[in-house]
Amino acid sequence: MITRDQAYDELKKHVQNKNLIKHMLSVEAVMRGLADHLGEDTEIWGLTGLLHDIDYDETKDSPELHSLKAAEILTDMGYPEEMVYAVKVHNYYHGIPRLSILDKALYAADPVSGLVVAGALVRPDKKLASVDVNYLVKKFGEKAFARGADRDQIRTCSEIGLELEEFLSISLTSMQKIAAEIEL
Repeated sequence: MITRDQAYDELKKHVQNKNLIKHMLSVEAVMRGLADHLGEDTEIWGLTGLLHDIDYDETKDSPELHSLKAAEILTDMGYPEEMVYAVKVHNYYHGIPRLSILDKALYAADPVSGLVVAGALVRPDKKLASVDVNYLVKKFGEKAFARGADRDQIRTCSEIGLELEEFLSISLTSMQKIAAEIEL
């Protein structure tokens, strides 16, 4: 299988948007944290998070193609089917069932990164270090806060056996570990 560094180099060939790359790094961190917590393969889970939107620059105006094209790219790169399928089904547009714990984790992790980033950006110092779980739980209940972070999708963390507060804690802690890399 391709190494993480090779995957990151490949990602940069497909994705030019700096904020999208930060999002993908954030989802990678969350997925690694979830894998570690749940006793799953941190490498597969991390790479799944890192590459889940590899097709977004190409498909951003065609939601019916997003994630299907990514699955093709990952298949061509030689990634395992479990990873390819998780990336394919993270886009709810297709209505493809999420079957594995990996599928379900990626689906919940994708929007939570936006909620955590928004939590940092409204702090005076704009740093993840200034964010805590209680703050995120409070902001989660505010509909006007981080509107793009689909609350129903985040709540699917229950499908992987996590309560919302625990999921937010794992997500925040995981993203805090890469704060410098994502400039937060």
